[in-house]
Amino acid sequence: MLSSAQLKAARALLGWDQRRLSEAAGVSLPTVRRMESSNHNVRGNVDTLVKVVEALERGGVELIAEGAASAGGGRGVRLKA
Repeated sequence: MLSSAQLKAARALLGWDQRRLSEAAGVSLPTVRRMESSNHNVRGNVDTLVKVVEALERGGVELIAEGAASAGGGRGVRLKA
């Protein structure tokens, strides 16, 4: 699951505003805004979530699931449990 905090942090790491993410993912700006305003896990259409995650990954962000190791071994940020 993708959290709204992860989504915002990923965007910040890339230096993208919400409009840039919406363009990269091919989704509407209001959709990105709704996703980021979600409490905890992002809710939305599965296809839309996939588009957003893929856009972030193409941009260079690795989204790390809770308790998972980073596969890339690069620098990163993770919240403590």
